[in-house]
Amino acid sequence: MKLKSMLMAGVLATFCLSLASANSYDITFASASQVGKVQLKAGEYRMSVSGSKATFTNVETLKTYTTDVKVVNSDTKFTETKVDTSTDAGTPVVKDIEIGGSKMKIDF
Repeated sequence: MKLKSMLMAGVLATFCLSLASANSYDITFASASQVGKVQLKAGEYRMSVSGSKATFTNVETLKTYTTDVKVVNSDTKFTETKVDTSTDAGTPVVKDIEIGGSKMKIDF
């Protein structure tokens, strides 16, 4: 558990979500990360969720990446945004994101 926390703090230290609209979030990756079936370079992205798809748009290049997601609704609201990650061959892999202040969890 401590390793996961250190990984999240170290590798995705500036990974932050802020509510931009109903299903759109601003995200900054501190390093290249695997998110679903896509490999994203470090940088700022806008993530939008529509049905079973999440689209990441690189803010600088406007290039988009789409991957499958499963949106899960919890019984209770999440008190804070949490990113669950693991590593595969040294690359951070985002497993899911719990959106703080909502009941929404996004599984990749």
